[in-house]
Amino acid sequence: MPALSLPADRQPVIVAARRTPICRANGALKTVQAHHLLAPVLRSLLADAGAVPESVADVVIGNAVGGGGNVARLAALEAGLPVSVPGLTVDRQCGSGLDAIVLASRLVAGGGGLYLAGGVESISTAPLRARRTSHGDPEFFSRAQFVPERLGDPDMGVAAENVATQYGISRERQDELALRSHRRALASAAAGHFDAEIVPLSGVAGPHGQRTVVSDDGPRRGLTTAVLSRFPAAFVEGGTVTAGNSCFDADGAAAVVVTSLERARELGAGDGLLVRGTDTAGVDPELLGMGAAAAAERLLGRCGVPATAVGLVEFNEAFASQTLACLDMLGIPPERANLDGGALALGHAYGASGAVLVTRLLAQARRNPAGGQLALAMISIAGGMGTAALLEYRRFA
Repeated sequence: MPALSLPADRQPVIVAARRTPICRANGALKTVQAHHLLAPVLRSLLADAGAVPESVADVVIGNAVGGGGNVARLAALEAGLPVSVPGLTVDRQCGSGLDAIVLASRLVAGGGGLYLAGGVESISTAPLRARRTSHGDPEFFSRAQFVPERLGDPDMGVAAENVATQYGISRERQDELALRSHRRALASAAAGHFDAEIVPLSGVAGPHGQRTVVSDDGPRRGLTTAVLSRFPAAFVEGGTVTAGNSCFDADGAAAVVVTSLERARELGAGDGLLVRGTDTAGVDPELLGMGAAAAAERLLGRCGVPATAVGLVEFNEAFASQTLACLDMLGIPPERANLDGGALALGHAYGASGAVLVTRLLAQARRNPAGGQLALAMISIAGGMGTAALLEYRRFA
């Protein structure tokens, strides 16, 4: 285990984590704009941490497909934080939420303070995208360009198929992982494992008037091996990546409180996740799903931690193929990761997903509070990148 290398007034620690329900795009949260998703999460975090709004040094939020305009600042003010608290929006596509937490951790390491950090995505209300033609007319497009065309710039599903082929990930393994993800998510929801972290969203417009959304809507009870086997290849003819073993787009927000160990103790926090190290790596964009493994491998090596020493693992399950390939590369048995299910069952709210990983790790550590337990959050990113964070659960009392 890496030893503490920073003094208590600079050692970053995550002491609270919250999220909204994660719901299918154009579903239960289709009318809720990004800042309205995030604001209740920020308010809940301040209450959980016992921190006054004026004590927040900055609000750092990841967002991937919004309309710009700094959603972090907008959501902070919507949440009732004073105008003296600034906001910063981070865009590293799917990694944005985790990278926002990484950035806040580095700010704490550099000078202390208390930060609200995480991510948000409202795919349902995201603006339409268009570029101007040579004649000045709008030409609509579905996604931004991530890398120069000479490097391939594949769509996500095509890249997932590339990974399956390159690393020999069979259709059977992909379907098995998808089914396990749904079953774990359903079991965890039934056991109440998500209750303490979810911030209910009230006043959401629905077909029968306003309502309160309190739970995730992605996990499917009727999913079986037989059902999964009937899904055709979704992206490449004759391929193994299907809609059944791929995530679905979702709306949601997640964020954490990052502060110093010294400040956490002053606030009376009883436990938290110490941030031991972080890394971001680049890989071949044609195999973009491998970015998380490249970042995690380098991070664990630098910290002198073998993968077998990590007790809790959360990997963003954008596609089963890349999840399995990355875990195989790191020597982590797939059944050890995503104990409560992952994005295959819960959905992928792009900019928020990295923060959801950290939220899950804190909740899992608290269910089995063994001091010193190491945790790893990993996410692969469009354009051929990946971010990883090594955390350690510690009880302060």
